[in-house]
Formats: sequence, C-alpha cells, structure tokens
Amino acid sequence: MDFISLAKKRCSVRKYTEQKVEPEKLEKILEAAHVAPTAANLQPVRIIAVQSEAGLERLGKAANIYGAPLALIACADRSKAWLRPFDHKQTGDIDASILTDHMMLAAASLGLGSVWICYFKPDILRSGFNLPDHLEPINILTVGYAAEPPADPNRHAKMRIPIDELVTFE
Repeated sequence: MDFISLAKKRCSVRKYTEQKVEPEKLEKILEAAHVAPTAANLQPVRIIAVQSEAGLERLGKAANIYGAPLALIACADRSKAWLRPFDHKQTGDIDASILTDHMMLAAASLGLGSVWICYFKPDILRSGFNLPDHLEPINILTVGYAAEPPADPNRHAKMRIPIDELVTFE
C-alpha cells in the first residue's frame, strides 16, 4: 500500500475488541518508533508499553483508553532534548510526536486501529508509572483491533480544509 493510501485508511479508533496485539506486530510498531527521526539525532524519547491488565487499569485512571489491549506512552526526556539556540525551544515534545506518528501509521499498516491521546492527567500517569522528573509523558497511543467499522478513506475531502487554504506559496 502506498503512503497516501495508508494515511487515508488510518482513522481514530475508540472501541476495541478484546483480542491482544500479537508480539510480532508490537515488535514492528516499536521498530517504527526506533527509526523515527529526532532533532540532532539525540533520541530524547522513551516509550512505556502497557499491556498487562494491572498496567492498563493504572493507565485508565489517567486517561480514557477505550478498552484497548495495548497502550504506548511516548515520553520526552527533557535532560536530552535538543534546544534551538535562538529561543531555547526544546524539541522533546516534537520528537515524541514524530515517534507516535510512526507507531500510529505502522499499526494501521498491520491492520490495527489506534487513537492518539493527549487528554490525560499527567500527574496520575507520572505517579502510576513512577516516571522520573526528566521524563515528561507527551502522548498515549492506544492500539488494538477495531470493534467499529473502518472510516471512509475518502472522508478527508469533506473533513479537512482545502489544500489551497492549508498551503500558502511564497
């Protein structure tokens, strides 16, 4: 499947079956994260893969994970992230988001559904997973088999702003 077809196929899934994600599929998703680019290749990112019932329950106290059998918490390592010298913008959140996007598209390529979650309680997540101060949870990606019909891959023509509104040429 070409990239645009894959991107159009991918949709946010908020209802999952109970089927577990196979270890080989999880491995491929994590490999996609591993090859994701980061600013200055500093790799200031860490992932917490949550699959156990107890871990998913702890995570559920911080966010709605929609009954997913797998959740991947993408964290930025603030002690390693690159700083833009002109305004000191730290890129850890950007790096963690690129990594999350790679995992999300890899999941779609494997026939899995996912949803990117930023609506979570960081303090509960931090304490529930004993995160050190230098690790900041940025995104949660829930992954599993969708228990809802797939979205129309042509929905973007109606749901997105037109390209000529999105892009300005100089």
